[in-house]
Amino acid sequence: MPAQGRKNVHGKTGVRFKAAYTSSKRKMMLRNTVTHLVLFDQVKVTKAVAKDLIPLADKLITLAKANTLASRRRALSILTDQKVGETKAIDKLFDVLGPRFKDRNGGYTRALDLAARRGDNAPMSVVSFVE
Repeated sequence: MPAQGRKNVHGKTGVRFKAAYTSSKRKMMLRNTVTHLVLFDQVKVTKAVAKDLIPLADKLITLAKANTLASRRRALSILTDQKVGETKAIDKLFDVLGPRFKDRNGGYTRALDLAARRGDNAPMSVVSFVE
């Protein structure tokens, strides 16, 4: 019979239904992954992450095509403040990727399937920009 008051504490009945991976952790993982995708043009992730990553990356490219102050601020709310060398992710998004996809109407990213990961047999994909 489970205890009534003590939910997620160690003790008589132990920790029962505490989720290890919260929605805030998932959002931050997606923000970091899309930032790496912008900086390096491709990223290797699991298929489940790729399904969530592609719409977010396409939304960022659409914001970069608009190239307004409001779209830059919205993109800054998604991207993390990372840079490689002297190149920041937000600058690369608006200066390189936005003009690159100016004539394209959607479908900026693709996911190519890879072999399963060795440790846990998770299906893997490479998400990259087209062209």
